Amino acid sequence: MSTYAIIKTGGKQVKVEVDQAIYIEKLDVEAGAEVTFDEVVLVGGEKTVVGTPLVSGATVVGTVEKQGKQKKVVTFKYKPKKGSHRKQGHRQPYTKVVIKAINA
Repeated sequence: MSTYAIIKTGGKQVKVEVDQAIYIEKLDVEAGAEVTFDEVVLVGGEKTVVGTPLVSGATVVGTVEKQGKQKKVVTFKYKPKKGSHRKQGHRQPYTKVVIKAINA
């Protein structure tokens, strides 16, 4: 059974395993840098440890692989018979992180 962890980042909780690539909300770190996540909610594997609310002393270490933007989402608002319409696009920035170690 492999070790996994649930971390909090960007207002969300993400389940991670070693050598897994995750896409999270943009972090202010350049590509190639190492990032440490201190907010670990749960560490599972041989023995599961649940935090109250966080697991003390547990960290998850990863390497930033790249920064990017997701595909464009287009919103189009239209009001019939009024000649009114509005088109707006948005590309959400993200950070791709490869998990290197789970320290419990």
